Amino acid sequence: MPEAFADYLSDNAREASINHLNVALATGIQLQLAIKQAHWNIKGPSFIGIHELLDDVYDRMGEHIDTIAERCVILGGTADGTVEAAQKDGKLAPYPADAVHQDTHIEELKKRMVQFAALVHDSLKEVGESGDEETADLFTGVSRDVSKDAWFIGAHHTSAKS
Repeated sequence: MPEAFADYLSDNAREASINHLNVALATGIQLQLAIKQAHWNIKGPSFIGIHELLDDVYDRMGEHIDTIAERCVILGGTADGTVEAAQKDGKLAPYPADAVHQDTHIEELKKRMVQFAALVHDSLKEVGESGDEETADLFTGVSRDVSKDAWFIGAHHTSAKS
């Protein structure tokens, strides 16, 4: 294992966190690419509002991905952010390349964002139990932010009921 900058953790805790971080990294890359796919191709009555929102969500997702990757390296791991790793280790289904209408994109993104938030929420519990509270805290923030962005996106669905 490369040099770690968190030697106060046991090897088992660091290894568990690195594994969870790399799965979150791969899945986060999948999600960020799905967000950009929707951003480029969305059409509908709320086009401009959603288009601009997706720019912001994409940027926030990029910050989360960067933080996840950096934490992996801090713990002595290698951040595996390749397209191949995203395809192999990511947990999201492929994004529908033929999606156009805003409601389709909203549903597809919301579903993936909720899945990603659940993945990091499960990871935060496991790494916390292993003794890595800092990584658990990182996952808490990511889960909270992605859940909020899922709400922002989901609120644009044209069949939302009062």
